[in-house]
Amino acid sequence: RCIWIELGFLERVPNSLAVATSPYLQQHASNPVDWMEWGGEAFARAKERDKPIFLSIGYSTCKDCEQMARESFSDEAIAGLLNQNFVSIKLDRDERPDIDRVYMTYVQAVTGKRVWPLTVWLTPDLMPFFGGSYFPPEDRDPAPGFRRVLNSIAEGWKDDRAKVVAEASRVVAKLAENIETAPVGESEPDLTEAGGEAFESAYTYFFENFDEQYGGFGDAPKFPRSINLEFLMRCAALQGGSSESGREALGMVQGSLVGMAKGGIHDVVDGGFHQYAVDDEWRMPSFDKMLFDQGQITSVLIGFSEFSDDPRYAAIAREVLGYVSRELKHPAGGFYAAERVDPSEGVERQGALPHPYLWTEAELRETLEDDFSWFAELYGIQAEGNVPPKYDAGERMLGLNVLHQIQPLDVVARSHSMELANLAELLGQALSKLRTKPSSKRRRLRDDKIVTSWNGWMIGAFARAATLEPCYSSSERSEYLKSAELAAEFVRVHLWDQETGTLRHVWRDGRATGPGFAADYANIISGLLELYEARFDHRWLRWADELQTSMDAQFWDRRGGGYFNTSVKDESVILRLKDDRDSAEPSANSVAAANLFRLSALLSDESHRKRGYQTIQSVRPIWAKTPWVMPGLLMAMEWALSSERCVTFYGDISDSNYGALLSVARDRRGARRVVRWIGGEGMNDWLESRLPADFPRTESGFGAIVSSRTGCSDLVNTALDLGKLLLA
Repeated sequence: RCIWIELGFLERVPNSLAVATSPYLQQHASNPVDWMEWGGEAFARAKERDKPIFLSIGYSTCKDCEQMARESFSDEAIAGLLNQNFVSIKLDRDERPDIDRVYMTYVQAVTGKRVWPLTVWLTPDLMPFFGGSYFPPEDRDPAPGFRRVLNSIAEGWKDDRAKVVAEASRVVAKLAENIETAPVGESEPDLTEAGGEAFESAYTYFFENFDEQYGGFGDAPKFPRSINLEFLMRCAALQGGSSESGREALGMVQGSLVGMAKGGIHDVVDGGFHQYAVDDEWRMPSFDKMLFDQGQITSVLIGFSEFSDDPRYAAIAREVLGYVSRELKHPAGGFYAAERVDPSEGVERQGALPHPYLWTEAELRETLEDDFSWFAELYGIQAEGNVPPKYDAGERMLGLNVLHQIQPLDVVARSHSMELANLAELLGQALSKLRTKPSSKRRRLRDDKIVTSWNGWMIGAFARAATLEPCYSSSERSEYLKSAELAAEFVRVHLWDQETGTLRHVWRDGRATGPGFAADYANIISGLLELYEARFDHRWLRWADELQTSMDAQFWDRRGGGYFNTSVKDESVILRLKDDRDSAEPSANSVAAANLFRLSALLSDESHRKRGYQTIQSVRPIWAKTPWVMPGLLMAMEWALSSERCVTFYGDISDSNYGALLSVARDRRGARRVVRWIGGEGMNDWLESRLPADFPRTESGFGAIVSSRTGCSDLVNTALDLGKLLLA
C-alpha cells in the first residue's frame, strides 16, 4: 500500500475510495486498508479469493465512526490483518440506506443494539455471520479488541467454515420468516374504530412521555422528532385548537419548539438546527446539521405559526431557510446533505483555533463591545466557559461557551433598562456580527452530496413558506417559491432518468449514483404536491403522478401491500424490507400513504386511494399495537377517514380577489383538503383529462367549488361561503 519516493518520505497510495462520490468514503481513501465500494467487483473478489467480507457502514457526521477510523483503520498492523484475511468494503449509510437497514436488522437481532458504525462480517454470498458496532483496537472491558476479533473470525473461517455458512443461512432465513406479511385484501377496510383507538393511544403515549420542563419527549439524547409534533398539531386540528385536548396538544408542540429554539441545538448565529442534543435541556448539540432536519423542522415551525397566529415561529423558520439558502444550496438549486465540525482537529482548548459553534468570553467581548453585557446575561456567558463538565470529560471545551438562552428576553431588557423592541433589534445586530466574523466559518465541513429524498423535505418546506401570509413579505414568498422550483428542477434534470422512469439516490460532482429507494420517490412526491398547491403549475402535479406510477412498479408488495425499501431489480439486497417505523425521518410507507390519498383527491383516481388503504393495512400489526412508533402513518389514516375534500379554483388565479379564498382553502387547522386550479392556456389539458366526465366546468371565470367522493358543491366566490363549505 505504500511506495518510496526520492526524498525518502513514505507516500500512501490511495485505495479505490479515492474515486468514490461519497465524501464519507473519500475520508477513508488514504487508509492502509484496501477498501472497496459496495458492488459486483468487491463481491467477485471475495468469491475469487474465497475470503469473507468485512463490511463497515457509517456516515459523515458519526462520531464513533471517526474514532474507529482514527484508532483502527489508520493502524498499519490492523490494516494488514484486514487486507490479508478479508475483502473490506466501506459503505456510506446515506448512499445505501437499504443495505444499512438489512445488516442493522441482523445486528440488532443478535446484539439488541442499533448504533453506528455498523460493523459486519459476511460470507462471499453476502450472508452476515458476525456483527457489532464500535470496536476499540485492543480489549477494553467490556468490549473485545478489534485486533482480537479479526484474528478469531479469520481462524473460524479457516477451520470451521461450513458451520459459519450454515449458521449465517439459518439466521437470514429466520429474519426473512419474521418479516413475512399476510396477504392484503382488495376491499376498503373500516378503519374508524381501530384508527380512533390508535390515535388516542399514540396521543396518550406522547402526553405521558412529554418533558414538561424542557419540551421534547423522553430522556437524553434528545432528537427533534418533527413527525411527533406534526401529529400533535393534527390532533389539535381534529379536536379543535380551542378545545381542552387541542390546547393540550398545542402546548406540547409549543413547549418543544421553545425548548429547542432556546437550546444550543438551535444555531442562533448562523441559523439551522443540529441533529440532536446530548442532554435533556437541549443545551449541548451534536454539532452536525442534517438537511432532512432543516426541512421537517421548518414545516413544523410554519404549521405552528399558523395554529398560534404567532409570527415568532415563522421568524425562526425564516432563519432556517436563510441558513439552508446560504450554506447548503448548490448553485443550480439542489440542497447539500449536511454540515459538521471538522473532526480532524477536534475541539481545542481556549486560545487555539476557534470552534464554529462555541465561543470564548474574550472573543464575544471583542466582537460585541458595548452589547456584550446584556448578551452575556442572555446566554450565560462565563470566562471559564459554560459547558457543563459532565459533557466535557476530556476537558477539551474549557473556556468555551455554548449559546444556550437562559433568560427570557424581556427579563434581560428590564435588567438593563431597555425597551424590549430595542433589545430585540440589538440582538439581531449582535448575531449578525458573529455570523459575519470570519472565524465562525472555520473548521466546518460540508457533506456536499445531494440526496434525493432529503431534497424532497426541503422542497416541501420552501413551498409551504411560500404560502404563509402575512408573516412573510411577497418578495420573500416569491424567493421561497423560486428555491422550491429550482430544487425540484435540479432533481428532475440530474437525478431522474426519463427513459427508464427511475430516480437515482445521490448526486455529487456531476455524477448521479445509487438506485433510488422508496423514500426517494415518496419524499419527492410529497414535496412536489406541496409545490403544486403553492404554485399551481400542473407540470409538478403531473410529475408527482408519474413518479407514483414508477414507485408502484418498482417497490409495491403485491402480496402484502405497502412498499419495500428497494427495487426488485437489486440482487445485492438479501432481504427486501419495509419501513415500519417513523424516526428521524418518517417511513416511506407513512409518506407514501398520505401521498396516495392526496393524489386520489387531486386527480379523482380511485386506484391511488386503493393503494393508500392497502399501505395502511400492510403495517396494521405495528400501528394497532404500538401506534406511537408510526405517527406519520396515523396522519395518513386521517386522510383515509376524511371525506378527501378538494377545493377547485377556476379562472385567473393571479386575480387579487383570490387572496382571501386561497387563505381559507390552504388553512391547515381544519379537516384535510387539497387545492387545485383549472385555468390558463394549454396548462389544463392533462389535468382535465384526468377528471371525471361529469365534473363541473364553469365559464364564469371566478370562484371555487368543494368536491368529495359524494359530490360537488355549487360555485362560491367569497371567503365566507368557502369557509362554510369546508366546515360542513
